[in-house]
Amino acid sequence: MGQHSDANPATQQSSEQLLPARSVATENVAQTASEQPRMLFNPPTDIYETPDGLVLYADLPGVTLEGLNLQVQDNKLTLFGRIQVLDSDPGRVVHQEYPIGDFLRSFILSDEVDHERIQAKLSNGVLRVELPRAPRSKPRRIEVAPG
Repeated sequence: MGQHSDANPATQQSSEQLLPARSVATENVAQTASEQPRMLFNPPTDIYETPDGLVLYADLPGVTLEGLNLQVQDNKLTLFGRIQVLDSDPGRVVHQEYPIGDFLRSFILSDEVDHERIQAKLSNGVLRVELPRAPRSKPRRIEVAPG
């Protein structure tokens, strides 16, 4: 994946105009009354334009196919990835560089995306979503009948 930086917000904004992202802040979220609060992360994403449409890559380390939910509704693509916590931890955590949590991110799709042909693959913690362009209608001549 490409480098991610918090550099120039203007650059980030212009790169998201094709598929603007609605940010989801990192926060504590309780899933149910019986579970402990879990962290909710906004996964880093890269979006590329190809001749056929857009391709989105999202980093989802630790997410499996069973823990991934990807859906499109009302021109909004939402991805949710749940990391399964292993119950067989050998001891207490002394040092941890990436906390356990879930991933959530939503994108507003343009009308040019063909929702019926969206495809996704998850490989080694990286989600690849292909967002093909909808075919454009071809111009046609309309016959006008005499009145």
